[in-house]
Amino acid sequence: MTRHVAAVAVLAALVGAPTVAYATGPGPVSPATAHPAAAEAAGTAPHATPAPAADRPATGVRTVRPGQRVEAAPGVELWLTREGKHWALPGEPAQFRSVVDGNIDPSAPGVSLQAEPVGTGDDGFYLLSGLWYGSRAAARVDVVTAEGTVSASLVTLPGRKGWGAWYASTPLPSPGSEDFLRGVTLYDAAGGELARLDLR
Repeated sequence: MTRHVAAVAVLAALVGAPTVAYATGPGPVSPATAHPAAAEAAGTAPHATPAPAADRPATGVRTVRPGQRVEAAPGVELWLTREGKHWALPGEPAQFRSVVDGNIDPSAPGVSLQAEPVGTGDDGFYLLSGLWYGSRAAARVDVVTAEGTVSASLVTLPGRKGWGAWYASTPLPSPGSEDFLRGVTLYDAAGGELARLDLR
């Protein structure tokens, strides 16, 4: 079932902005912020060597162990536990998005988005990540920006529980690009649309 949900907030100037979070779920949506205590309570695994980028599949969903860290972008680690998605930016505490706190509806396909700048200038980029949920058929996530479409990498835990995380990165937009992010779409392996998050 395709779900069309308007963004709950207008994305203001992206460069230098804090993390912005969106979701298709019926519950409240709040910006993703650092939650080291929540991450600890969720069973964050000890630090492990990030998986090299070459190990990430271009399409499909990669199965990872609970707590296994993958390199989502240069200097950025992402990992899953049974409670949800964890990620850490360079030199910052780990952040956490739960799949068990009632903020998403796992009974129907949906997709969420967290967007945050990393670094500045030519070395900077925008980290895009989120949860996908409500379907065992999920196979692809595309993010539409003002400059084109970015295909994300997807990960899930063993047993394919019907949820997982996705991540991608894109160069920093020009200052004042208020509508840089246009939308996120979750697809199945045949290219059928499972869920859409409209940001305009």
